[in-house]
Amino acid sequence: MKAVEILRGRMYGKKGETIMDETERRITECIDAHREELLDFARDLMHHPEPGFEEIQTASRVSAFFAGLGLEVEEGLARTGVRGRMRNCRPGPCLTILGEMDAIGCRSHPLADPINGTAHACGHHAQLAAMAGAALALTDEKVRETLDGRVGFLAVPAEEYVDADRRKKLAAEGVGFPASGKSEMIRTGVFDDTDLCMTTHVHMIPVKEDFLLGNPACNGFAAQRVTIRGKAAHAAIDPWDGVNALSIAGSALSMMGMMRETFPEKDHIRLHNLIRKAGDVINSVPDEAILETKVRGASLEAIERVQEQVSRAYDGAAYAFGGRVFRERLQGYMPIRYREADLALTEAAGLLGRSFRKAAPWDFNDACTDVGDLTHLFPVVNFTFGGFAGKLHGEDFQIVDEEKAYLDPAKLLALTAYRLLRDHADQARIICGEYKPVFDKEGYCAYIRENYYDKI
Repeated sequence: MKAVEILRGRMYGKKGETIMDETERRITECIDAHREELLDFARDLMHHPEPGFEEIQTASRVSAFFAGLGLEVEEGLARTGVRGRMRNCRPGPCLTILGEMDAIGCRSHPLADPINGTAHACGHHAQLAAMAGAALALTDEKVRETLDGRVGFLAVPAEEYVDADRRKKLAAEGVGFPASGKSEMIRTGVFDDTDLCMTTHVHMIPVKEDFLLGNPACNGFAAQRVTIRGKAAHAAIDPWDGVNALSIAGSALSMMGMMRETFPEKDHIRLHNLIRKAGDVINSVPDEAILETKVRGASLEAIERVQEQVSRAYDGAAYAFGGRVFRERLQGYMPIRYREADLALTEAAGLLGRSFRKAAPWDFNDACTDVGDLTHLFPVVNFTFGGFAGKLHGEDFQIVDEEKAYLDPAKLLALTAYRLLRDHADQARIICGEYKPVFDKEGYCAYIRENYYDKI
């Protein structure tokens, strides 16, 4: 606590306001000087959306940007990921700044790609633009000289949900954890030298301010693909000789609906179902139905408990009708662990003249992101930002203020990174020293394999 108070004393003016030093002015001026370049970068990405693990054009664009800054570039991480590393850094903690590459399936969006059906209706292109702007500022020679530590910039594939059929194809092509890009990067060692991460996103909960600082708690999820086998029979002549797989599915779904009152509110359970197949022809009793079921929850324990309830519903319905159930558990995302706004982030935000508030313990995001997995292994310094209108993943999502959506987040990333790594990286060291991980890499990979890839 004493170290934090000393740091706080360094960073405020006499009247308590946060003040910029020479390096911070240089950071903001650098981003402003490259304003049009960064806006063109963001617009280009927005008009070329790509699905997860297939972000070929996006990766090429990011790689070229990194190379232009003189970063050491690595490509093909988790298939399409790209990392840019600063060269000749002084000793200190390794900070990784992330941006997500993929777009969401949303064919009704006016900027949707006509072939792949995706659109940047979740603002991932804005993250990449913010990361690019931060990289531009932090690689400035005079800024880099002030950093006691290493900074890496990581463009990550496949944050959005990957369906079961696509996962099988990816697994056959060598992707070990095909549920998400961050999970596969953990498995393959991309984060092995990371001490702490920085992430950002457009606002995911209602926020009237320009920035929300910190990481609100967030649901995680797990899923399963369920194949129900019945028995075919003529639908008119002898339906009593069949076993209707669709009836089994309907009964299981009905039971799940009745279970909802058993879900405690504190667990934030959300239960989603999708019927992928329901028989083949209408004049035969359906002998096969295929469903995907997703369980969201605020803790790993809650998710596992409801997954077991869902399995009992399928098994009970199959038993009642005389059918069989085969299930494949599908890896999801871990819940985000709540993290209050770090000192470096709060004070950096105070430099920009924008409105902000800090995430509170009662803030909660019922959606899911694979950033949750990272929060179980590393401290993640996070903020969200505005500058958009419409609904996330909706056809009306659009950027309405490029300053707030692209340039201000770039400045906040860079200013926070500077405050974390200046002065012997005192703030970064405090964060790393206080953080208590749930898993190390080996424990994380063992948990994922045991719960998803070793169970059918």
